Amino acid sequence: MLNKVLLIGRLTSDPVIRYMPSGTPVTEFGVAWNRRYKVGEEWREESHFFDVKTYGRLAEDLATRLSKGYTVVIEGRLSQDRWTGQDGKNYSKVRIVAEAVRIIRKPKIDEVEEEVINESSDLEKIEEELKNLGEPKKQEENDDEIPF
Repeated sequence: MLNKVLLIGRLTSDPVIRYMPSGTPVTEFGVAWNRRYKVGEEWREESHFFDVKTYGRLAEDLATRLSKGYTVVIEGRLSQDRWTGQDGKNYSKVRIVAEAVRIIRKPKIDEVEEEVINESSDLEKIEEELKNLGEPKKQEENDDEIPF
């Protein structure tokens, strides 16, 4: 059986570190993943939120190095917690247990949202602009200045 998760997302809050009775550090944080897609001529976006848990040395390291807004690659597995609440109902929660986390980008102060290019027409426009940038500009007839 295979249980493998690979996710790129942005931290939604600062990591929180706790210690188990055995002394093992446990760090928890949330990650958001956004999906952009086009319906007709309209772009839509949906957000998904995941809880992440890490243990041991990785947990200690991430608690000091990460904060809200960091973009990370998470490699791990899914884990399901099950419990019975005080009301007698059964509950469960699925989370990601991270085995490796890599920082891709630190948060920026004035963050500009990235544009996703999926349409071939957008790619054609960009390719055309790149071609035009590569061509030398024609010098005007009355332009006697040397551009140094």
